[in-house]
Amino acid sequence: MVNLLNDIYKRRELLSLLVARNLKIRYKNSVLGFFWSLLIPVFLILIYAVFARMLRFDGGRPHYLQFLVIGIVCWQFLIMCLNDALNTVSGNSNLIKKTAFPRLILPLAMVSANLVNFLLTTVVLVIYLLAMHLPFSHLLWLPAVVLTQCALCLGLALILSAANVFFRDTEHILQILTLGWFFLTPIFYPVELQFTIIPATLHWLAFLNPMSGILCSYRAVWMSDPLPPLAFVGLSFAVSWIMLGIGILFFQRVQSRFADEL
Repeated sequence: MVNLLNDIYKRRELLSLLVARNLKIRYKNSVLGFFWSLLIPVFLILIYAVFARMLRFDGGRPHYLQFLVIGIVCWQFLIMCLNDALNTVSGNSNLIKKTAFPRLILPLAMVSANLVNFLLTTVVLVIYLLAMHLPFSHLLWLPAVVLTQCALCLGLALILSAANVFFRDTEHILQILTLGWFFLTPIFYPVELQFTIIPATLHWLAFLNPMSGILCSYRAVWMSDPLPPLAFVGLSFAVSWIMLGIGILFFQRVQSRFADEL
């Protein structure tokens, strides 16, 4: 692991170039360019504001729109990383075949580029939440939450990017799994709703889904939602970091075969 980190550090200029390239590709031939990272959350808030009012699916929860938008924005960061991961390795076959560098830099650059987009999006989100006079709390907790979500995104991206080199069905499997994962994650409903169908002694099972603890933590920071027991949140965080470790081990084990398969 130490050698891997040293190799990545030595190639930090390549990492920076790949991050910049990924950002440019996302907005290639776009008139507004990076401004879309600011405009998309604005439109998102407006659209959900209209439909939340029309359909009245807030269940009487105060600040439901803000609750929902936080969930959607943070979920989108994960989904962008997972979708982009599919072609992170297979789409760079020329670079892999002709250049010697730690292959892990490719998924790392992709997640870093999406992190930049996510941070730009959260600027708009925070301005909106401040305009709604929502109190912020546990702000020192925020870097740990963002870093933990990045660990989860990178771990899964490493697995997906490597798997897609060998199994091109990965894209279709991912679509099915993420759809199920979306409904199992407390995005448009509070995690307490899951507690109503799980015995009290097994409430911790809801937090084996790493996004449950991550979303609860974001909402605790940005709208002062009550935080679930720290043991539950810690379980989600632990799963996220374990997933990163699994991703690194799997990626490192199969990367020597990339050039032969591409």
